[in-house]
Amino acid sequence: MSIFQSHLPFAERSRPHSLDDLIGQEHLVGKEGILRKTITQGIIPSMILWGPPGTGKTTLANIIANQVKLPFHTLSAVSAGVKEVREVINKAKGYGRTILFIDEIHRFNKSQQDALLAAVEKGVITLIGATTENPSFEVNRALLSRCQVYTLKDLSANELLGLLNKAIQKDEKYKTQKIELKETKALLSISGGDARKLLNLFELVADASIGKTIVITDQKVTAIAQQRVAAYDKTGEQHYDIISAFIKSIRGSDPNGAVYWLARMIEGGEDVKFIARRLLILASEDIGNANPTAMVIATNCFNAVTFIGYPEAEITLSQCVTYLASSPKSNASYMAIKKARQVVKQTGDLPVPLHLRNAPTKLMKDLGYGKGYKYAHDYPNNFVEEEFLPEVLKENKFYDPGNNPRENEIRKRLQALWKKKYNY
Repeated sequence: MSIFQSHLPFAERSRPHSLDDLIGQEHLVGKEGILRKTITQGIIPSMILWGPPGTGKTTLANIIANQVKLPFHTLSAVSAGVKEVREVINKAKGYGRTILFIDEIHRFNKSQQDALLAAVEKGVITLIGATTENPSFEVNRALLSRCQVYTLKDLSANELLGLLNKAIQKDEKYKTQKIELKETKALLSISGGDARKLLNLFELVADASIGKTIVITDQKVTAIAQQRVAAYDKTGEQHYDIISAFIKSIRGSDPNGAVYWLARMIEGGEDVKFIARRLLILASEDIGNANPTAMVIATNCFNAVTFIGYPEAEITLSQCVTYLASSPKSNASYMAIKKARQVVKQTGDLPVPLHLRNAPTKLMKDLGYGKGYKYAHDYPNNFVEEEFLPEVLKENKFYDPGNNPRENEIRKRLQALWKKKYNY
């Protein structure tokens, strides 16, 4: 190991350099993975790699560059701007096609993303963007339409431990030392599925160990982790821990806790849209029909803070946060779509019942499309009992109204209309 390499963090020294060394993401880079096939063929489209931190987005970008032997440039959206993007594009024009990897591309604003459009479209650069945020919300449509989106999944506990053991065995520093992973629960829980965080935490504990044998225990890991707790950093590891505490405080109906974690994020300079978007999601996932106004408040909050920014945005955020935290809670609509999607995965593409099909042509009408459909507005109270599910699913119930005043009213109405069908 060179002097330069010895000073690199363990996570960086352990970064895989080929697809065969990569652990996890079998759906993308396994033997039948779509991305492996693409890389093997040497046809690399511009792409967005979307997934949680520490799942291999940067590693995958480096592997792609090594595989196809193209010039490779890296920019971080946290520190780079339009000037840096244009410099890379101008260089690429001079020596042919180039891969440009942009980490945290969701932090680029519209003008920064627009600067990439022409170069991506003409093939001057092959863009690989990495993001932890849903690209549908954070990447301009024009740019997104020119990219393939590949979703990376959380690594399982077995994959994380496999990755750690493999890294230890190959590392020049640790492979000659006697290491005993006596307990790994704390390593896994504190790293939260983030491979980079797992390797960094292991390194801290290993380097702090005394004796010929490095014994990793939950107690040691917890003690070291507590010593290393850092102030909130929107680009660091605590970013996800604090947003988790924030969301759980609102879900748990504690406005005090919610405002505290909001303040931590504001003081850390967190992206205002990131906070507001999480509130939008929570308004449906955790409140839903228990208080539909929550979605209205959250939507208006998102729009308002997007327009006004800091520092005034903190007032709007605080109003929305305290309202959502104080609101009745229900995850009934969230669970309904989860149940429905599970049934769809199990039953596949069941045919739409004939009476529910559209019949724009005479042939379709002759085939029975739309025949027997009952138009609800032709009946008393704008309702008539009719089956809207495929025949094999007609006994399924997906939406179970929550136990709160508003949804209890919804339940009563459904029971009055449907009698037995909604008699939960």
